[in-house]
Amino acid sequence: MPKTESLSGTQSHAEVRERILNTACILFYQHGVRSVGVDLVVEKAGVAKTSLYRHFRTKDDLIAAFLKREDADFWATWDRVAVRHSDDADAELDAHLAWIGERVGRPNYRGCPQINVAAEFPDIDHPARKVAAKHKREMRQRLKGIAERLGVARPDELAGQLSLLINGAFVSSQIFEPGEATPLLHHMAHSLIQAGRT
Repeated sequence: MPKTESLSGTQSHAEVRERILNTACILFYQHGVRSVGVDLVVEKAGVAKTSLYRHFRTKDDLIAAFLKREDADFWATWDRVAVRHSDDADAELDAHLAWIGERVGRPNYRGCPQINVAAEFPDIDHPARKVAAKHKREMRQRLKGIAERLGVARPDELAGQLSLLINGAFVSSQIFEPGEATPLLHHMAHSLIQAGRT
């Protein structure tokens, strides 16, 4: 008998759930959510299948939990940067583009999880697709707040342009030369801001 039963017996429900979710997050991001079955998650997490279904009613619920975790991680980083530059919108945007540029330049970067999942699930009513859409709306809203502080004529338009720029970087990581992403993001953003101010 595998160790799964004894693990489930000695760990709390929260610990088992965390173990399952941690494993699923790694597998989903590395291999895509459609290619990873619950049997593989169970095997790699070292838990019983009944434990997985006790915490996640369906695979779709597990996928949504994966995206919510990625969402929380992304916004936690965003918030830390925003606090440091709350009095300077230009500096805040530059700082956001710097950490985003660093992220997309990592050798193991496989793109934005929300975009990846949205591409795998065309049904707009899929639970994970809803999480992904909410994430992208939140990004545009936050960028609009920065655009308003920048004093451009049409902040919503700039927010849309910056959203397109950032999401374009997320899906273009394979074509960047080493160290190229952040300078490109900065240069393009500054050009958009300058155009929005004139």
